[in-house]
Amino acid sequence: MNREFEIPVQGQGLYEITGKVEEAVLAAGKREALATVFIRHTSASLVIQENADPAVLRDLQTFLQRLVPENEPWYTHVEEGADDMPAHIKGALTQTHLSIPVVEGRLALGTWQGIFLWEHRHRRSSRRVVVNVLAGG
Repeated sequence: MNREFEIPVQGQGLYEITGKVEEAVLAAGKREALATVFIRHTSASLVIQENADPAVLRDLQTFLQRLVPENEPWYTHVEEGADDMPAHIKGALTQTHLSIPVVEGRLALGTWQGIFLWEHRHRRSSRRVVVNVLAGG
């Protein structure tokens, strides 16, 4: 079972999408399965990260911005702006898909874990995410 949804973004940052993914898992009606979450973009990514303390998300964002700065003179893919090539690099360093076990009909996330869409561009936009729930047997 596949479900696709759109997430509006207001620029760079981490946007929690755990609830949307949980809705897709519940709609699939499978007690034991594997949920795959996939983002259909190359300048945004997905991560599982702590969802209790917002400082964690700020620190992750700051770290990745320092690791992959904008406006470097060696970037050649610059037609879409100074944040474009760095966004592609950030996407390559993180993940475009996640696999999460479904146990007793629910995502088997830890107490402080959430699923986040990580937007690497400055512009306001929306991103498409696909959730696939595959039951064994």
